[in-house]
Amino acid sequence: MGTAERPPLAGPSAEVGVLRLARGEKPVEKRDRVAGEEPLEIRVGGPGEAFTQVAVTMRTPGADFELAAGFLLTEGLVADNHEIADIRYCEDVEDASQQYNVLSVRLRKPFDAAGLQRNMFASSSCGVCGKASIDMIEVACRVIPEGPVVSFETLLELPETLRAKQRQFDRTGGIHATGLFTPDGKLVELREDIGRHNAMDKAIGARLMHGETPLNGYVALVSGRAGFELVQKAAVAGIPILAAVGAPSSIAVDAAKRLGVTLVGFLRDDRCNVYAHTERIDVGQA
Repeated sequence: MGTAERPPLAGPSAEVGVLRLARGEKPVEKRDRVAGEEPLEIRVGGPGEAFTQVAVTMRTPGADFELAAGFLLTEGLVADNHEIADIRYCEDVEDASQQYNVLSVRLRKPFDAAGLQRNMFASSSCGVCGKASIDMIEVACRVIPEGPVVSFETLLELPETLRAKQRQFDRTGGIHATGLFTPDGKLVELREDIGRHNAMDKAIGARLMHGETPLNGYVALVSGRAGFELVQKAAVAGIPILAAVGAPSSIAVDAAKRLGVTLVGFLRDDRCNVYAHTERIDVGQA
């Protein structure tokens, strides 16, 4: 699918100068690494159509094609990888320095730009949401199967596995991650990004570009909190279990209950809370 992804001009992290202050110590000037952040504009068009801008998201450069593919899937704009004919960086941008910050996605079907505007208003990744948007997602989602069942002990192992592989977090200390695991705890995909929703779209997009959807056999673990937008994306991608090391929001719990997603929060320190669809968690001796 598409053209080989070229490296962006900006990297996943950047070196900057800082003045380090500590009580009882002299100020020290040194170099430090921070997470990279650049805008990514996503344009979409059907066969022979002009491209329409569908989103601009602030992201950490890298895995941009996966980000675009995952975004289109989780926003309900494509159903699978077969609907995407090509993804490439735009070469006709006015500012050459932004060449790797604009993507064009060519679909194999006509693109309904009017339908896009309604969808983006209702279920934006920025968190504009409510009962009406949950209703919209509920209609758009495939039915998530009853399984799989994951043991409590396996759940407890996931955060350490994820953290051990977070290379960009090691360098910057300021970046989110999403990992896709098998029910027995094997890490299959890990993507990092300064935006938690981008990290999930990248991980989902990686599987989509391998022709694998819906993702009914995976557990998703996110490094931060579980907001509505992450439950939404998990549900549309068919992910049955979403776990987070942080807290969920009230609307995230409501959405998980209605959309059939097992929602786990505060997964750390040998404990967790299961907020929705507890039947997929084997508590064992917990």
